[in-house]
Amino acid sequence: MNIQTPISDLFIDTPVHDAKIITGKNGLARIVLNNQIYTLRITRAGKLILTK
Repeated sequence: MNIQTPISDLFIDTPVHDAKIITGKNGLARIVLNNQIYTLRITRAGKLILTK
């Protein structure tokens, strides 16, 4: 690994998703796990928050 290694090569066995695409224009996405609903949100500061 070096400074020019593509990010996709860093996680060969792990899916990589763009949070801006997942959350859309409003910056929110609902994620379901074991019949529980979670909310993924992008803050104004550009950070991700996952809440139940």
